[in-house]
Amino acid sequence: MIQVRDLVKSFEGFRALDGLNVSVPQGAVYGLVGPNGAGKSTLIRHLAGIYRQDSGEVLIGGEPVYENPAVKSRLAYIPDDIFYYTQASIRDMMRFYRDLYPGFDEAVFEKLGEVFQLDPKRTMRRLSKGQQKQAAFWLALSLRPEVVVLDEPVDGLDPVMRRQVWGLLLADVAERGTTVLVSSHNLRELEDVCDHVGIMNHGKMLLERSLSELQDNIVKIQLALPDGGVLPEELEILHRSAIGRVQQLILRGRAEELTEKLAAAKPLFLDPVPLSLEEIFIYELGGADHEVQNILL
Repeated sequence: MIQVRDLVKSFEGFRALDGLNVSVPQGAVYGLVGPNGAGKSTLIRHLAGIYRQDSGEVLIGGEPVYENPAVKSRLAYIPDDIFYYTQASIRDMMRFYRDLYPGFDEAVFEKLGEVFQLDPKRTMRRLSKGQQKQAAFWLALSLRPEVVVLDEPVDGLDPVMRRQVWGLLLADVAERGTTVLVSSHNLRELEDVCDHVGIMNHGKMLLERSLSELQDNIVKIQLALPDGGVLPEELEILHRSAIGRVQQLILRGRAEELTEKLAAAKPLFLDPVPLSLEEIFIYELGGADHEVQNILL
């Protein structure tokens, strides 16, 4: 559904995107992660058709996005900072969206009003940041979009509304095959909703896989070796730490295969532990170099 090929974008000599490639299947919930300055928001603005690429392709459904109203009419975009006409009410914005997007469903808008419980007569500028985000989701979901692009989408929402919004989005994915690309620093939340993940760094895609495949390919193992015991040499160790005799290893590979190899060292105990998306992110970006360091002054 979303294809980005060899995308390059520079600002005053700085290359924000450097030959970036992204592939998002139809019906996927794709989590885009990376450190600050990786180029995530720049990519998202290309997907929304705001930026024109220096070179490369940005395609949705096989069609270029930039200056293509037909593609944009099937896409909903919610940025981190919501912009609306300051004097407009929620209902004014509904009318604006209804005239602009052929797929806008006014019946869905009225039904979603029961979920968000905002007064549609209130002006946008009188809403809190969290309420503006709610209004943005209310309007975006009413578009019945084929693709939803989100940049820090639930920032400012309370926990109950966060769960409600994700529930609505995932229901759209399940019922209509909506494709969702979401960029967020809340990796714990992405882990709950995403089935595909892309990790960006320095304007490039570091890796891009299904979440299950990503979690299957990197493992945390805790073990204690007997006196004189040594680890097999062929292990690809991303990080290693120890407290007394107990070692904690971050290894690349599948848990079953690694456990079998480590069993040859006759450990006193061996315990493979699943990694969270946050831990995978840290170690894929360089392991201990990206961990929080304790500094004694």
